[in-house]
Amino acid sequence: MTRRGLGDWGRRVTNESAPTPEAPDTAATSEAPALSAEESARRSASFGAAASQYARFRPGPPAESVAWLLESAPTTVVDLGAGTGALTRLLVERVSDVIAIEPDDRMREVLARDVPEASARKGWGEALPLEDHSADAVLASSSWHWMDAELALSEAARVLRPAGVLGAVWSGPDPDGPFLAAAQALLAQRRDDNDEDDSPDMASAIIDPHRTITELVIPDGSPFAVPEHHVHTWDVALNAEELIGLLGTFSWIILMTPERRERVVAEARRLLAEGLGVVGDVTVDVAYRADSWRTRVAG
Repeated sequence: MTRRGLGDWGRRVTNESAPTPEAPDTAATSEAPALSAEESARRSASFGAAASQYARFRPGPPAESVAWLLESAPTTVVDLGAGTGALTRLLVERVSDVIAIEPDDRMREVLARDVPEASARKGWGEALPLEDHSADAVLASSSWHWMDAELALSEAARVLRPAGVLGAVWSGPDPDGPFLAAAQALLAQRRDDNDEDDSPDMASAIIDPHRTITELVIPDGSPFAVPEHHVHTWDVALNAEELIGLLGTFSWIILMTPERRERVVAEARRLLAEGLGVVGDVTVDVAYRADSWRTRVAG
């Protein structure tokens, strides 16, 4: 494949740890409107409709992040909101007993088929089908933000053994990375230049205005200690088909009508080909980022 650099877009792999998390960037997050409870529920339930595509195009967290979350040698680990098993695949290589909890039957069917080494069970982070003190670690990969945090924290505390780990990781294309920044700039230019039909609307629909907060917040009174934070960044070379496939796994795209989704995908293809030169076998380095948080039951 041909790789398109698109300027100085290289990003070295980095690992950073901080014992005390920094406050969220309110300037950045305030611009992104929060999802209503109803819309959040719709989105969290949407992924099963694209389960096969999700399994194919959505990568899990990097092995480095999983190793950091599981600094000890746990025997039993719970994967919350396991989806099609992106994190589960990495866990079964490290842990003898992996329990994957996923509420959506379609997602869980793919998980059970592709990762038979794990025990796939129907359940929710707020209502775990597990006994008290039965796990050494409870992890959530790009799923914690879909849960009721107060209830999920209570359930995690219930099922964890003494000194057990609660961890959350969010991984995917870095919204502040060079590729998405260039795409955003091109979309903005198209909105300014094109007043015909609904082309500006189609262009803006490619990127979700609701930005996920990638932080594990431990409220006062919780049985968990202040979490540690770890960041891992890397580059992934993707071609147009892989980028379009990845786009189709996001909830705001899944929930579109078929006609609107078809128009948005066509606009994305046009943007990649005409604006960024990513067509055919040409690949572009997309910056990825994983934010990992871990804590333990406070002693």
